[in-house]
Amino acid sequence: MIYTLTMNPAIDFNITGKDIKKNFVNRTWNPVYTPNGKGVNVSLVLKHFGYKSVVMGFFGGFSGKYIVDELERANIDVQPVWVDDVTRINIFLNDGSDEYKFVNKGAFVSYQNQQELLQRIQALTDCEYLSISGSLPPGIDEDYYDEIAQICREKNIKLILDISSPHLKELLKYKPFLIKPNDDEVKQIFGYDVISDDTAVVALKALTKQGARNVLLTMGSKGAYFTNGRDVYFSTAQKIKLLSSACAGDSALAAFLSEFLYEGSIEEALKKSAATGANVAESNALGEMEKVEEYMNHIQIIKKGKIK
Repeated sequence: MIYTLTMNPAIDFNITGKDIKKNFVNRTWNPVYTPNGKGVNVSLVLKHFGYKSVVMGFFGGFSGKYIVDELERANIDVQPVWVDDVTRINIFLNDGSDEYKFVNKGAFVSYQNQQELLQRIQALTDCEYLSISGSLPPGIDEDYYDEIAQICREKNIKLILDISSPHLKELLKYKPFLIKPNDDEVKQIFGYDVISDDTAVVALKALTKQGARNVLLTMGSKGAYFTNGRDVYFSTAQKIKLLSSACAGDSALAAFLSEFLYEGSIEEALKKSAATGANVAESNALGEMEKVEEYMNHIQIIKKGKIK
Protein backbone atom coordinates (compact mmCIF):
# COMPACT_ATOMS: atom_id res chain seq x y z
CA MET A 1 0.00 0.00 0.00
CA ILE A 2 1.15 3.55 -0.74
CA TYR A 3 0.83 6.06 2.08
CA THR A 4 1.14 9.75 1.28
CA LEU A 5 2.22 12.22 3.94
CA THR A 6 1.36 15.91 3.74
CA MET A 7 2.61 17.76 6.79
CA ASN A 8 1.32 21.14 5.59
CA PRO A 9 -1.97 20.54 3.72
CA ALA A 10 -4.18 23.32 2.39
CA ILE A 11 -7.41 24.24 0.75
CA ASP A 12 -6.50 25.65 -2.65
CA PHE A 13 -8.76 28.45 -3.85
CA ASN A 14 -8.36 28.94 -7.63
CA ILE A 15 -9.97 31.98 -9.24
CA THR A 16 -9.85 33.73 -12.60
CA GLY A 17 -9.90 37.47 -13.26
CA LYS A 18 -8.96 40.07 -15.87
CA ASP A 19 -7.07 43.36 -15.82
CA ILE A 20 -6.33 43.08 -12.11
CA LYS A 21 -5.77 46.52 -10.52
CA LYS A 22 -4.55 47.52 -7.07
CA ASN A 23 -6.83 49.51 -4.74
CA PHE A 24 -9.79 48.47 -6.85
CA VAL A 25 -12.68 46.01 -6.47
CA ASN A 26 -11.57 43.27 -8.87
CA ARG A 27 -14.33 40.92 -9.96
CA THR A 28 -13.37 37.27 -10.36
CA TRP A 29 -15.11 34.15 -11.61
CA ASN A 30 -14.82 30.39 -11.85
CA PRO A 31 -13.97 29.81 -8.16
CA VAL A 32 -12.71 26.30 -7.44
CA TYR A 33 -12.09 25.05 -3.89
CA THR A 34 -10.13 21.82 -3.56
CA PRO A 35 -8.61 19.70 -0.79
CA ASN A 36 -4.93 20.10 -1.33
CA GLY A 37 -1.38 19.72 -0.23
CA LYS A 38 1.21 17.94 -2.33
CA GLY A 39 0.74 14.46 -0.85
CA VAL A 40 -3.03 14.89 -0.90
CA ASN A 41 -2.75 15.60 -4.62
CA VAL A 42 -0.69 12.45 -5.12
CA SER A 43 -3.44 10.37 -3.51
CA LEU A 44 -6.18 12.08 -5.54
CA VAL A 45 -4.37 11.43 -8.83
CA LEU A 46 -3.57 7.84 -7.87
CA LYS A 47 -7.29 7.40 -7.16
CA HIS A 48 -8.11 8.88 -10.59
CA PHE A 49 -5.94 6.21 -12.20
CA GLY A 50 -7.49 3.42 -10.13
CA TYR A 51 -4.90 2.93 -7.37
CA LYS A 52 -5.54 3.04 -3.65
CA SER A 53 -3.50 4.98 -1.15
CA VAL A 54 -3.84 6.29 2.39
CA VAL A 55 -3.47 9.98 3.28
CA MET A 56 -1.61 10.95 6.44
CA GLY A 57 -0.93 14.45 7.72
CA PHE A 58 -1.74 17.22 10.18
CA PHE A 59 -5.19 18.81 9.92
CA GLY A 60 -6.99 21.44 11.99
CA GLY A 61 -10.04 23.66 12.18
CA PHE A 62 -12.85 24.04 9.66
CA SER A 63 -10.44 23.93 6.73
CA GLY A 64 -8.77 20.73 7.92
CA LYS A 65 -12.17 19.11 8.39
CA TYR A 66 -13.16 20.16 4.85
CA ILE A 67 -10.10 18.43 3.37
CA VAL A 68 -10.66 15.22 5.33
CA ASP A 69 -14.38 15.19 4.50
CA GLU A 70 -13.71 15.72 0.79
CA LEU A 71 -11.12 12.94 0.68
CA GLU A 72 -13.44 10.52 2.45
CA ARG A 73 -16.23 11.52 0.04
CA ALA A 74 -13.85 10.51 -2.75
CA ASN A 75 -13.38 7.10 -1.04
CA ILE A 76 -9.79 7.84 -0.05
CA ASP A 77 -8.72 6.55 3.35
CA VAL A 78 -7.46 9.32 5.64
CA GLN A 79 -5.57 8.93 8.91
CA PRO A 80 -5.42 12.51 10.21
CA VAL A 81 -3.52 13.84 13.19
CA TRP A 82 -5.67 16.68 14.48
CA VAL A 83 -3.96 19.89 15.60
CA ASP A 84 -5.32 22.91 17.50
CA ASP A 85 -4.50 25.45 14.76
CA VAL A 86 -6.36 26.02 11.47
CA THR A 87 -5.20 24.40 8.22
CA ARG A 88 -4.12 27.03 5.69
CA ILE A 89 -5.95 28.28 2.60
CA ASN A 90 -3.87 29.22 -0.46
CA ILE A 91 -5.07 31.44 -3.32
CA PHE A 92 -4.14 31.08 -6.99
CA LEU A 93 -5.31 33.88 -9.29
CA ASN A 94 -5.03 33.79 -13.07
CA ASP A 95 -5.75 37.09 -14.84
CA GLY A 96 -5.70 35.64 -18.35
CA SER A 97 -1.98 36.14 -18.96
CA ASP A 98 -0.24 35.82 -15.60
CA GLU A 99 -0.61 33.66 -12.52
CA TYR A 100 -0.44 35.04 -8.97
CA LYS A 101 0.20 32.70 -6.04
CA PHE A 102 -0.63 33.54 -2.42
CA VAL A 103 0.65 30.77 -0.18
CA ASN A 104 0.30 30.85 3.60
CA LYS A 105 2.69 29.35 6.14
CA GLY A 106 0.31 26.77 7.62
CA ALA A 107 -0.93 25.55 10.99
CA PHE A 108 1.33 25.16 14.04
CA VAL A 109 2.10 21.53 14.89
CA SER A 110 3.02 20.76 18.49
CA TYR A 111 5.65 18.28 19.70
CA GLN A 112 2.84 16.02 20.94
CA ASN A 113 1.24 16.04 17.47
CA GLN A 114 4.58 15.20 15.90
CA GLN A 115 5.09 12.25 18.22
CA GLU A 116 1.59 10.98 17.45
CA LEU A 117 2.39 10.86 13.74
CA LEU A 118 5.69 9.05 14.33
CA GLN A 119 3.89 6.46 16.46
CA ARG A 120 1.33 5.93 13.71
CA ILE A 121 4.01 5.38 11.09
CA GLN A 122 5.80 3.00 13.44
CA ALA A 123 2.58 1.00 13.87
CA LEU A 124 1.83 0.61 10.13
CA THR A 125 1.68 -3.01 8.97
CA ASP A 126 0.72 -2.63 5.30
CA CYS A 127 2.87 0.31 4.18
CA GLU A 128 5.21 -0.56 1.32
CA TYR A 129 5.81 3.01 0.10
CA LEU A 130 5.67 6.30 2.01
CA SER A 131 5.55 9.36 -0.24
CA ILE A 132 6.39 12.61 1.58
CA SER A 133 5.55 15.79 -0.28
CA GLY A 134 5.52 19.49 0.41
CA SER A 135 6.75 21.92 3.04
CA LEU A 136 7.01 21.72 6.81
CA PRO A 137 4.49 23.70 8.87
CA PRO A 138 5.41 25.94 11.81
CA GLY A 139 6.63 23.95 14.81
CA ILE A 140 8.46 21.20 12.89
CA ASP A 141 12.24 21.24 12.41
CA GLU A 142 14.10 19.76 9.46
CA ASP A 143 15.43 16.84 11.50
CA TYR A 144 11.86 15.52 11.74
CA TYR A 145 12.45 14.14 8.24
CA ASP A 146 15.31 12.09 9.68
CA GLU A 147 13.08 10.60 12.37
CA ILE A 148 10.60 9.47 9.72
CA ALA A 149 13.37 8.18 7.44
CA GLN A 150 14.87 6.13 10.26
CA ILE A 151 11.50 4.48 10.94
CA CYS A 152 11.15 3.70 7.24
CA ARG A 153 14.60 2.16 7.15
CA GLU A 154 13.83 -0.02 10.19
CA LYS A 155 10.51 -1.16 8.71
CA ASN A 156 11.77 -1.60 5.12
CA ILE A 157 9.34 1.05 3.88
CA LYS A 158 10.41 2.52 0.54
CA LEU A 159 10.70 6.29 0.92
CA ILE A 160 9.61 8.69 -1.83
CA LEU A 161 10.58 12.36 -1.38
CA ASP A 162 9.15 15.40 -3.16
CA ILE A 163 10.35 18.20 -0.91
CA SER A 164 12.05 21.52 -1.69
CA SER A 165 13.92 21.62 1.63
CA PRO A 166 17.72 22.00 1.54
CA HIS A 167 17.68 19.07 3.97
CA LEU A 168 16.91 16.78 1.02
CA LYS A 169 20.66 16.61 0.47
CA GLU A 170 21.16 15.11 3.93
CA LEU A 171 18.31 12.63 3.48
CA LEU A 172 20.02 10.86 0.57
CA LYS A 173 22.04 8.86 3.12
CA TYR A 174 18.83 6.92 3.85
CA LYS A 175 18.83 5.73 0.23
CA PRO A 176 15.31 6.89 -0.69
CA PHE A 177 13.52 4.81 -3.30
CA LEU A 178 12.72 7.90 -5.39
CA ILE A 179 13.25 11.63 -5.22
CA LYS A 180 11.47 14.16 -7.46
CA PRO A 181 13.28 17.49 -7.52
CA ASN A 182 12.65 20.08 -10.21
CA ASP A 183 15.44 21.91 -12.02
CA ASP A 184 15.33 24.88 -9.63
CA GLU A 185 15.63 22.60 -6.61
CA VAL A 186 18.52 20.65 -8.12
CA LYS A 187 20.34 23.94 -8.62
CA GLN A 188 19.52 25.45 -5.22
CA ILE A 189 19.99 22.32 -3.11
CA PHE A 190 22.70 20.39 -4.94
CA GLY A 191 24.39 23.09 -7.04
CA TYR A 192 23.75 21.55 -10.48
CA ASP A 193 22.50 23.81 -13.27
CA VAL A 194 20.68 21.50 -15.70
CA ILE A 195 20.84 23.22 -19.08
CA SER A 196 21.65 20.28 -21.37
CA ASP A 197 21.67 16.49 -21.58
CA ASP A 198 25.28 16.41 -20.40
CA THR A 199 24.61 18.53 -17.33
CA ALA A 200 21.51 16.43 -16.57
CA VAL A 201 23.55 13.22 -16.66
CA VAL A 202 26.16 14.76 -14.34
CA ALA A 203 23.46 15.81 -11.85
CA LEU A 204 21.61 12.49 -11.95
CA LYS A 205 24.85 10.54 -11.54
CA ALA A 206 25.75 12.61 -8.48
CA LEU A 207 22.33 12.17 -6.87
CA THR A 208 22.37 8.40 -7.32
CA LYS A 209 25.95 8.21 -6.05
CA GLN A 210 24.84 10.06 -2.90
CA GLY A 211 22.08 7.53 -2.28
CA ALA A 212 18.95 8.16 -4.37
CA ARG A 213 17.87 4.90 -6.00
CA ASN A 214 15.65 6.56 -8.61
CA VAL A 215 15.46 10.23 -9.63
CA LEU A 216 12.65 11.97 -11.52
CA LEU A 217 13.88 15.45 -12.45
CA THR A 218 11.01 17.60 -13.70
CA MET A 219 11.51 20.85 -15.61
CA GLY A 220 8.01 22.01 -16.47
CA SER A 221 7.64 22.99 -20.11
CA LYS A 222 11.25 21.91 -20.78
CA GLY A 223 10.49 18.23 -20.14
CA ALA A 224 11.87 15.78 -17.58
CA TYR A 225 14.76 13.42 -16.96
CA PHE A 226 14.71 10.10 -15.12
CA THR A 227 17.32 7.63 -13.98
CA ASN A 228 17.03 4.29 -12.25
CA GLY A 229 20.71 4.39 -11.38
CA ARG A 230 21.68 2.76 -14.67
CA ASP A 231 20.01 4.42 -17.66
CA VAL A 232 19.07 8.06 -18.25
CA TYR A 233 15.82 8.94 -20.03
CA PHE A 234 14.48 12.25 -21.31
CA SER A 235 10.78 13.04 -21.73
CA THR A 236 9.50 15.85 -23.91
CA ALA A 237 6.68 18.09 -22.67
CA GLN A 238 3.19 18.76 -24.02
CA LYS A 239 2.60 22.36 -25.07
CA ILE A 240 -0.34 23.97 -23.29
CA LYS A 241 -1.70 27.34 -22.22
CA LEU A 242 -0.91 27.57 -18.51
CA LEU A 243 -3.83 28.25 -16.20
CA SER A 244 -2.47 27.11 -12.82
CA SER A 245 0.75 25.27 -12.07
CA ALA A 246 -0.28 24.65 -8.45
CA CYS A 247 -0.85 20.88 -8.69
CA ALA A 248 1.10 19.96 -11.81
CA GLY A 249 4.25 18.58 -10.18
CA ASP A 250 2.33 16.46 -7.68
CA SER A 251 0.16 15.09 -10.47
CA ALA A 252 3.20 14.26 -12.58
CA LEU A 253 4.69 12.30 -9.67
CA ALA A 254 1.47 10.39 -8.99
CA ALA A 255 1.02 9.51 -12.66
CA PHE A 256 4.61 8.26 -12.81
CA LEU A 257 4.11 6.13 -9.70
CA SER A 258 0.88 4.66 -11.08
CA GLU A 259 2.93 2.99 -13.81
CA PHE A 260 6.38 2.62 -12.29
CA LEU A 261 5.21 0.89 -9.10
CA TYR A 262 2.71 -1.36 -10.86
CA GLU A 263 4.78 -3.12 -13.53
CA GLY A 264 4.46 -0.45 -16.18
CA SER A 265 7.50 0.40 -18.29
CA ILE A 266 9.68 3.43 -17.58
CA GLU A 267 8.71 4.83 -20.97
CA GLU A 268 4.98 4.59 -20.24
CA ALA A 269 5.49 6.02 -16.76
CA LEU A 270 7.28 9.05 -18.17
CA LYS A 271 4.69 9.60 -20.91
CA LYS A 272 1.86 9.41 -18.39
CA SER A 273 3.71 11.73 -16.03
CA ALA A 274 4.31 14.40 -18.68
CA ALA A 275 0.78 14.16 -20.08
CA THR A 276 -0.87 14.38 -16.67
CA GLY A 277 1.26 17.28 -15.46
CA ALA A 278 0.44 19.23 -18.62
CA ASN A 279 -3.29 18.51 -18.48
CA VAL A 280 -3.43 19.60 -14.84
CA ALA A 281 -1.43 22.78 -15.52
CA GLU A 282 -4.02 23.94 -18.06
CA SER A 283 -6.82 23.37 -15.51
CA ASN A 284 -7.98 24.94 -12.29
CA ALA A 285 -6.76 22.66 -9.49
CA LEU A 286 -6.50 19.05 -10.71
CA GLY A 287 -9.23 19.36 -13.32
CA GLU A 288 -10.75 16.31 -14.96
CA MET A 289 -7.52 14.92 -16.48
CA GLU A 290 -9.50 13.90 -19.55
CA LYS A 291 -6.74 14.65 -22.08
CA VAL A 292 -4.05 12.44 -20.54
CA GLU A 293 -4.35 9.61 -23.06
CA GLU A 294 -4.38 12.05 -25.97
CA TYR A 295 -1.31 13.88 -24.71
CA MET A 296 0.56 10.62 -24.07
CA ASN A 297 0.55 10.06 -27.83
CA HIS A 298 2.49 13.31 -28.28
CA ILE A 299 5.22 12.67 -25.71
CA GLN A 300 8.57 11.31 -26.86
CA ILE A 301 10.91 9.35 -24.59
CA ILE A 302 14.58 9.33 -25.55
CA LYS A 303 17.38 7.35 -23.91
CA LYS A 304 20.27 9.66 -23.13
CA GLY A 305 22.84 7.07 -22.16
CA LYS A 306 23.98 5.28 -19.04
CA ILE A 307 25.34 6.28 -15.68
CA LYS A 308 28.72 4.58 -15.47
